[in-house]
Amino acid sequence: MKGVILAGGLGKRLEPLTRITNKHLLPVYDRPMIYFPVQTLVDAGLTEIMLVVGGNHAGEFLRLLGNGAEFGLRHLNYTYQRAEGGIAEALSLSEHFADGERLVVILGDNILEQGIRPSVERFAAQPSGARLLLKEVEDPGRFGVAEVREGKIVGIEEKPARPKSSFVVTGVYMYDGAVFDIIKTLKPSGRGELEITDVNNAYLRRGQLAYDVLEGWWTDAGLPETLYRATTLVRERALQRQQQTVTA
Repeated sequence: MKGVILAGGLGKRLEPLTRITNKHLLPVYDRPMIYFPVQTLVDAGLTEIMLVVGGNHAGEFLRLLGNGAEFGLRHLNYTYQRAEGGIAEALSLSEHFADGERLVVILGDNILEQGIRPSVERFAAQPSGARLLLKEVEDPGRFGVAEVREGKIVGIEEKPARPKSSFVVTGVYMYDGAVFDIIKTLKPSGRGELEITDVNNAYLRRGQLAYDVLEGWWTDAGLPETLYRATTLVRERALQRQQQTVTA
């Protein structure tokens, strides 16, 4: 199993911060944002990881991360997304890297309190298909909203005006090798992008979509408010760990 981090885009919702750097290189407390998804994948046991980068500052990822030695990795892979074509389009650029293997995909601005190894292990054990990580939030209309009945996802809507539930699809997705064939059948949405929600609904129609609900807090960091929230949560976690170390 391999890992993919999607860190392209221009981060326009964070201007003027992103006029001179990529969104995923902005600081979240004491580390660049991109450190968090890399660490999440490494903690889940993944050692083969690709970053999909883009924009005018793509080279800074290589300068910052190198081959991933800081995370105990021997090598990091990179590919370049030329335009903002959506999450699914960005994922399609990793097809040669996946080489038919299963993927754990995470958005570069997603930060989690707890690890995802248990879910990755459950995904490895399922025969085929996809697995999503859901989280209950107060503002579901900003995300893809999952309608769940009797322990199963029955539908996913992208940024609905009237969400059918408070459970959203977080930026962690797990797919088998069929994901690239699905992406090739997609048509651009009204936003002109290939939507990851359409990928997930394709697996749902096949009866191959499983899910877990994330434990602990989760946040994206793509807005000024959520970037501030991420920094606050990460700082609080760091202070708690320091206190635990002192008292141990």
